Amino acid sequence: MTGMLTQFRSYERSARLLMVNQFTINLGFYMLMPYLAAHLSGTLGLAGWLVGLVLGVRNFSQQGMFLVGGALADRFGYKPLIVTGCVLRTLGFATLGLVDSLSALLAASAATGLAGALFNPAVRAYLAAAAGDRRLEAFALFNVFYQAGILLGPLVGMVLTGVNFRVTCLVSAGIFALLSIVQIRALPARGDESAPDGAAADESTSDGAAPDDGGRRRAGLLSLWRSVLGNRPFLLFSGAMIGSYVLSFQVYLALPLEVRRLGGEGEFGTAAVAGMFAVSGLSTILCQTRVTRWCKARMTAGRALARGLLTMGLAFVPLLAATALPVPAGGLGRWALAAVPPALCALLLALGTMITYPFEMDTIVRLSGNRLVATHYGLYNTICGIGITLGNLLTGAALDASRSAGLPALPWIALPALGLACSAALHGLHRTGRLAPSSAKLEAAMG
Repeated sequence: MTGMLTQFRSYERSARLLMVNQFTINLGFYMLMPYLAAHLSGTLGLAGWLVGLVLGVRNFSQQGMFLVGGALADRFGYKPLIVTGCVLRTLGFATLGLVDSLSALLAASAATGLAGALFNPAVRAYLAAAAGDRRLEAFALFNVFYQAGILLGPLVGMVLTGVNFRVTCLVSAGIFALLSIVQIRALPARGDESAPDGAAADESTSDGAAPDDGGRRRAGLLSLWRSVLGNRPFLLFSGAMIGSYVLSFQVYLALPLEVRRLGGEGEFGTAAVAGMFAVSGLSTILCQTRVTRWCKARMTAGRALARGLLTMGLAFVPLLAATALPVPAGGLGRWALAAVPPALCALLLALGTMITYPFEMDTIVRLSGNRLVATHYGLYNTICGIGITLGNLLTGAALDASRSAGLPALPWIALPALGLACSAALHGLHRTGRLAPSSAKLEAAMG
């Protein structure tokens, strides 16, 4: 921990602030979101489909607007988008705790999702610029703060929600309000100087007059999107990395379902799921910077990415092996079968993520040619978000099919196959030089 603190202090103030901000953002988000569904269905008495609608609106508004948020950050600067996102989260979370009408809940949910779409690409692009040549190490440390917020948030939320869910909402809103003030006062302005600030400034309307400011801005955003969508190496990389997000998300989907299938819905099942999350979060907090340092000294970015995906695919082998064992009727044997293989899987998924994440974030910057970085991050998040949605649908279908057909091994065969396929794709991109294209190739790819 001392070495991590020393490393943290070695970065400039803006980079340190962004790391602490990310911890606080995740703290405020995860202290509320895990308990929102219970509030909507229990306290407010909404039907299940309405609960799903409110939660789905948040996810859709975030995933669907990442590209817009990234382009706006490149167009107007990173700080305004970070501050705007935090202000929106403040309003959205406060509203969730104070209203009970469906229309207001939907508006608040959309605002919280849009907030994430605004500040997430901007934060990553800002950190990449602030860290300079130390991007890889900065993103490793950033992930430590990120995971610490995820780990601590639900614990704080559990205590506050035990008092009243409204208290949780207001405290979370207060955290984002404080973040907004701190960033307005302490975060220096920064943006992508390569963004075409006047992308359409020299264009004329059909009657020869200069377009108004709104026309320039719309044309400017379209120019940014066209440029990024024309970056073929980046698009190939994004497609290959979808598997990492589908696999890592199984900590929230397939693994808890497997724990409860074998361990039941009682206290043991709840404790086993909590332990699984603790294993994942604590391992990242304790080991991320060491893993990154070890990988950087021994392999290129392409090899690290391929091996990280391979590790994530192999993470499901303990679950596959467990299906060959007889299921005890109860007692300690049943509990061990329900808890140990998922915990091992979560640990290996965390290791795979530790290997890939810093190289992944750094590769996006390199594939962008250090131009329009936030827009690239925005499109990357959108592509991976769509992949997560489709992957979860297919994983859920595989889980249902495995139970109805009496083939418990089916999902634990499909998920490693996905990891192997994505690892092979990344290895191919690395071997053909697409993960480290020359400046000339990037300029040609992006027009």
